[in-house]
Amino acid sequence: MSDLKQQIDLTRLPKHIAIIMDGNGRWAKEKGEDRLFGHFHGVESVRNIVEGCAELGVEYLTLYAFSTENWDRPENEVNGLMALLVDTIRKEVETLNKNNIKLHVIGDMKMLPQYAVEELQEALEMTSKNTGLNLVMALSYSSRWELLNAVKNIAIEVKSGTLDPDTISYDTLQRFLTTSNFPDPELMIRTSGEYRISNFLLYQLAYAELYFTNTRWPDFRKHNLYEAILDFQARERRFGKTSEQLA
Repeated sequence: MSDLKQQIDLTRLPKHIAIIMDGNGRWAKEKGEDRLFGHFHGVESVRNIVEGCAELGVEYLTLYAFSTENWDRPENEVNGLMALLVDTIRKEVETLNKNNIKLHVIGDMKMLPQYAVEELQEALEMTSKNTGLNLVMALSYSSRWELLNAVKNIAIEVKSGTLDPDTISYDTLQRFLTTSNFPDPELMIRTSGEYRISNFLLYQLAYAELYFTNTRWPDFRKHNLYEAILDFQARERRFGKTSEQLA
């Protein structure tokens, strides 16, 4: 693992990494356990990857923790996930502060149970002064929800006369997104062998490098992160230009 880490060019790190943490349920099923067993062990992967990003100097890490579609899962799994979320946040705030990590949340917080909202708000406040890695948790989030919400709020301003439709630009839309304070991800990682974006940061991932791995999320560790970053650094990012233009 140390050899992989030493190969990384720290001057060319992705500023923002986004991860779809997939495969908890399948990992558990393969071990003859229920899905919550997989989610529980996935928490250790979160700790490990957050630590790895902080050590490297990555500035932003967004984790797709719970989508709006996940509310349709069996009630016992949803309730278990909410309880695990609250318990994890309560236990990890001290570690976040110790490592100068600032917590952010994006998503439809109104959908979360009140006890979870209160725990999150306390954690956000307690880490608000930190200046290191920005850890963004996407909770009750979906990109279609985010874009619909942005369009509605833009329409409200147009209707009230505070926004001229002729002045609406990409910057305007960006201002109404839940990610308005963050740069777009440069690298998106999805675990567990699925090749989908699954309603995650659809607008923000326009020019991200996509990296897919068969590794289940509970097995994903720092060396897997390093492999993804090395793959990212081996790619040529052209943003619509030719290789000759970048030379």
